[in-house]
Formats: sequence, C-alpha cells, structure tokens
Amino acid sequence: MAILSVKNLIISFKTNNGTVKAVRDVSFDIEKGETLAIVGESGSGKSVSMRAVMGILAGNAIVEGGEILYSGMDLLKISEDDFHHIRGNKISMIFQDTLSSLNPIIKVGKQLTEAMILNGKANQRESKADFEEKLKVLNSAMNGAYEHGYEGASTPEKTAADIKTLTGFVESGNELEAHYNAAYDHAQNTVNNTRHILIQLINQPPKAVGKLIDQMLKPADKVYDEFLIRETDEEYKALLASVKAEKAVYVSGGDKEVIKGKLNELISRLNAACEREKPNFFTLGYSVYAHPETAQDYSDIAALNERTRKVLDDEFMLGFLKGVRSGVKYSFDVSIENKKKAVTELEAARKYLSENVCDPDRDEKAYKKLVETLSDSVESGIDRLDIDKDSYAYTFRTTFGAAMDTYVRAQKLEKRKAAGKHIPKKQRQFADNINMELYRHNIELAIDKVVENYNNQIEKASFADFSNYGVEIIDYIKDKASKMVYKVTKAMAKDKAISLMEEVGIPEPRKRYKQYPFQFSGGMRQRVVIAIALSANPDILICDEPTTALDVTIQAQILELINELKRERQLTVIFITHDLGVVANVADKIAVMYAGKIVEYGTTEDVFYAPAHPYTWALLSSMPDLDTKDKLEAIPGTPPDMLFPPKGDAFAVRNKYALKIDFEEMPPFFDISPTHKAATWLLHPDAPKVEPPKIILDRIERMQRNGGVNNG
Repeated sequence: MAILSVKNLIISFKTNNGTVKAVRDVSFDIEKGETLAIVGESGSGKSVSMRAVMGILAGNAIVEGGEILYSGMDLLKISEDDFHHIRGNKISMIFQDTLSSLNPIIKVGKQLTEAMILNGKANQRESKADFEEKLKVLNSAMNGAYEHGYEGASTPEKTAADIKTLTGFVESGNELEAHYNAAYDHAQNTVNNTRHILIQLINQPPKAVGKLIDQMLKPADKVYDEFLIRETDEEYKALLASVKAEKAVYVSGGDKEVIKGKLNELISRLNAACEREKPNFFTLGYSVYAHPETAQDYSDIAALNERTRKVLDDEFMLGFLKGVRSGVKYSFDVSIENKKKAVTELEAARKYLSENVCDPDRDEKAYKKLVETLSDSVESGIDRLDIDKDSYAYTFRTTFGAAMDTYVRAQKLEKRKAAGKHIPKKQRQFADNINMELYRHNIELAIDKVVENYNNQIEKASFADFSNYGVEIIDYIKDKASKMVYKVTKAMAKDKAISLMEEVGIPEPRKRYKQYPFQFSGGMRQRVVIAIALSANPDILICDEPTTALDVTIQAQILELINELKRERQLTVIFITHDLGVVANVADKIAVMYAGKIVEYGTTEDVFYAPAHPYTWALLSSMPDLDTKDKLEAIPGTPPDMLFPPKGDAFAVRNKYALKIDFEEMPPFFDISPTHKAATWLLHPDAPKVEPPKIILDRIERMQRNGGVNNG
C-alpha cells in the first residue's frame, strides 16, 4: 500500500499578470522505503507539488483540485493544527539553499535542538488535551449507553467514579514516570559525556579533562530512581567518589589508565541500569493509588509488571472495560445511524446540484444554508471515540463550503459578464479564468468522498469488534498519559543533536555543535540541514535539489549519505532535481515533469533503458557522459508561459518529433508496461514509429554493456 498518494493535483498562483497554472493534474504513488525522483526543468511544477505535500504553499496559491493522501488523511483538507503533527515530524523537507535554511547568527547546535524542545513541549500539551477530551467523550458515551439500556452499561454514578479512579491512578503513574524519565535522561547524558571524556584523554591536557569530569559528575549525581539506581546504592556512590578522587590524582600527574578504567566502569554501571526492563507505570500507578499503604517490591521489574497488571485487571480494568465496551457500541451505533441519514441527504443534494444551475441572486442564501445543513449532518456521523480520524468528514464543512463559495462567486461574475456589467478590478483575474466544470467537480468530489467513506463504514458495521475497540480506547488513553510526562530536556536534545551530526558524517560533532553556519563548508551545511530534517524520525524525506549548489565530489557524498540514511532508517524519499544523471544512483521510480504535468512515469530502468517521451529524450541527450566524446544536444527554445498554457502537448513547440495533433490536443497517458507510462501521441497505435535519437540509443547500449544504469 502506498505511503503517499497524490491524485489529480491542480495548483495555480494569482499574479498581477494573471493566473499561473503551475501544477496540472499530477498523480503518483510512492511505497514505503522507495525513492521517487521528480525530474524537470525550472518551472515544471516539481517543487510546488512537494510544497503542497508539506502544506507550505505561498499565500497566492490556489489549490483548484486533487488529493494528497497520507496515513488516511487528505493533506489538502486537514487543519493547520493537524498539519503541525505531520510537517517536520512525519514528513520532512531538505531545501537546496542551505544558507537560507539556516540562521547565520544562531549556532548550529541550537538550530538542531530548538525544534526538538518546542515539539516536545507541544506534544506534552496536546497529549494532555487529547487525554482529557477522550475521557470526556467516553464518559458521555457510557452514560448514553446506560440511558438506552445497553448490556453491561454502568450507572452514571459508577461511570463518574470509575473515570475519577482512572484519572487518579494515571496521575500517580505519571509522577513515577516523570521522575524515572528525568533520572534516565541524566544517566544517558552522563554516559555520552563520559564517552567524550575518554576521547579527550587521548590529546587534551589533564586540567582540561579534569574540568570535563567535574561537569560530567553533576548529572551523574542525579540518576537516582527506584528503577535505575536507588539512592541507597552505596556501591554507585562509592564509584562516583573514586572517579572524583582519581580525577584529582590524574590532574596532579597520575596514571591516565587508572582514571580511564574508572570512567569505563561508570559507563558500564549506567548502561546496565538503563538496560533494565522499564516498569509499566500505568499498572503500577493503580497499585500506588489504590493501595498507598502497601509497600511495592521493585527488585524484579518483570514480576512487578505482572503483579500490578493482575491487580489492575482484577480490581478495576476488567469491570471498567464492560462499561467502556457498552459506551463504544452506543457511540458507534449512533454514528452509523447518523451516517445513513447523512448519506441520504448528501446524495439528494448532489442530485439537486447536478440538475440545477445556480442563480446567485436567488440561490445564494439557500446554498449557504445547504452548506450548514449538510455539514451538521456529516459531523453528526463522526464517531468521536474513533482513534483514526476520517479527514473527509472532519474537513467537509471547510472543503464543501469553499467549493460552494467559489461556484457561487463564479456564477455571479458570469452573470455580470453576460449582462455587460463592469467587473471590479480585484475580481477580473478570477473572472478571466473561470472554469465552471472544475468548480462543479470539486463540489461533487467533496460530497462523493464522504458518501464513499460513510457507505464503506455502514457496510462493515456488522463486523465491528467492540471488545477490541474498547481495549484500543484504553491503549490510546494509556499512550497519551505516558506522552504527557515525556519531556525533551536541553541535555536530551543536545545528546540527540550530537548523535545526528555524527550520523550524517560531520566530524568532531561536539566541537561543531557550538559553531555558526558560516564556519561550515557548503557540503557540511547540507549535512546539518539533513540532520535537522531527521531529528523527528520522519516517515518521508523530501529532498528539493539538495546537491545543486555543491561541487561534483560533494554531490556524490551527499547522494550516498541520503541513500545510506534511507537504508538504515527505512525512509521513503522524494528527490526533486533537474538533472536525470543525479537520480540514476538513488531512484527506484522516476516522474518526468514538464509545464506542470507528469509526462513520463516509470522505474529507473524503464526511463533510462526505454524512454518514451520526447522531453525525456531531450533530458537524456543533454546529460553529460564520460564514456563518449559526442556533442551534447541542447533542448531548443524555452518552457511555455503558464499564464497561457498550450492547448495540446506543452512540449510540442520544442519537439522536433511533434505531430500535428500535439498542437491541438493534450495527449493522455499510454501504458507501455505495468510500471511504465508516457503522455505522448507517438505511442498512439496510429502514430508513425519514431526511434529515440541516436545519442540515446548509443547510451542505452553502453549502459547495458557496462552492467546497468548506475554504471552508465
């Protein structure tokens, strides 16, 4: 299944001279772990498409149609708050200009850690809000189940008491987990600092090393927690004292090997503590909350987890789950009935809108009322206990409302034009580019997507597993409770930043952490930008011409780094470039773009060994090849002015193989193989057979002889 699907994306930009058609009906899928290269000249729409994926289009952009589907959501429809969870966290982007990506007056280390710390705080706030909201909705649903006589439903009084108990033991568990997290953070910080000290022992003077040891001992004295190192652990305290004593001896001229041994002993001791099994603070919280008088045995954490889980299940959770299941079923049943009503209303509205032309003077108020009525109906069908949001339903009000507003506005202007009335200056640009067919399609699409989703859910309703749904709700609450106390500290962020700098190949990361961007070379700045993009462990990494400003040797290093990171982190990569030669070593699939459209799409082997579109031929013919002295062929002419997109194939005027029909009608995609397609009339069964240029055929022959694309 595709991790990202772009369907029929259409994007324009308002300018003083008119509307620029930047992206025209672009579609592609990318699977998890794949690399898709989008190749084309400047202005082809490749970067605009990816900025739409990131939700960072310019203010004058108009998304006229299409979908960008990721994790069950349409990224064109979700709110900015929802996008905040995705942008930079799930989908990251590397830009080509590193100087504009990095703040020149802020040290690189702070630029790496700033987002980690801010996102950590935001995640804590949002987790708390999600936790409280889900409990509120669950409480209401459980009461509804009781009122309507659902089997296993709890009385409102018992539900209120159970929710109070749940909130109470979550708070108890959170206190324990917050203390554990802080101690664990100090332990990891101590280990990382100590490893750095061992390196500095090689070439730094004893006094400098002594200062580093003094700094390291501060977090080392804050690692105490019942589940890591207890405050009563005299052996650990003696180890810290011996490190301090041997440090003094070493600074005074003592043996380096002695202090080195003590530092290695400290690392081993802390690593052993950090590798211990982590307590289940959710179940432990209940035992502490419900039985404050009972002393807990923390010596065997596996046994502790098993024991506290049994206590929680026997005394509270199994009984509570009965009420939860009834509440989940009630909420589900209500949403299904409301979905059925919504589908009926939506289908009736679609039929009415398709059969009637809007008279804006007569219908504008009625249309606004229709937007409100349908939106209320759709939202009544949303099951607020669902863990996964239906983005079409949640965004229907804004999507359908915007589509209707655009349609009514266009009808008003069409009526004014037909009557010969004056068009206000601010509206002339829109009036000159009215596309009623597209506006009606967008209205129908907004309705159809919700109808399709709701009908699918209605059909599957009889297979609902409410026992499983109830457990999922509890797991969700448990997860949010844990995230409420997961604090990203400055020390934690610094350790991660240094680790990332090392991972992307920046030498002496602790030293470079404190430097400014201007102290880095172009290649090293790009590595910093890559480290920032990776800091949130994204699923998808978009690389927007990351090697354009670098020399050939550094380009190869950055490309190899991206490939290596992809393999190690199982990343999905979208690589934007104007150079086909760059992507030969990195891409699994290639989409060739021209004038806002994908003109050829296939695997790397498809595009290099069997190119089908004349524009792809032109790109390959202009690509340098060390194995031949043949003169490269320049692409004649310039790309078209997208204020006035060509009627037919946009490349026709630059294409010496163009047919008459290329100037009259836009070609559809012709399938060459299950993985390969191209939009060119040359593939039509009735078209004359045209071979690629000799320079292309010779290149293909050399690649086959040399053993593949990567060696070509």
